[in-house]
Amino acid sequence: MTWLFVLSLTCVTFFNRYLFLEPKTQIRLPKFATRMLKYAAPCLMVSICLPLVFFEGGHWKGILQNSYFYGAIFTLLITLLTRKLLLSILLSLGFFYGLNLLFDF
Repeated sequence: MTWLFVLSLTCVTFFNRYLFLEPKTQIRLPKFATRMLKYAAPCLMVSICLPLVFFEGGHWKGILQNSYFYGAIFTLLITLLTRKLLLSILLSLGFFYGLNLLFDF
């Protein structure tokens, strides 16, 4: 259910952003609406991922033994350093799964 929810929201966000922000499309929005759409994806992803990082089954996971927290911090740092989406995703996934394999969280 969670993966289906995340993927469906990802598709909705992508198509909304593509439809209105792609320069080749014929649809033009006012500058205010265009600026708002640029912040929609990060806000949406934070609101989806925050409960997954800090809660499990309605209970607080903690921080010290939480691989999701370390993965989120690594993702934030690598994204700020590289500014490349695909590279950030691949490095973050590698870090997260490597962390789970090494430390058995």
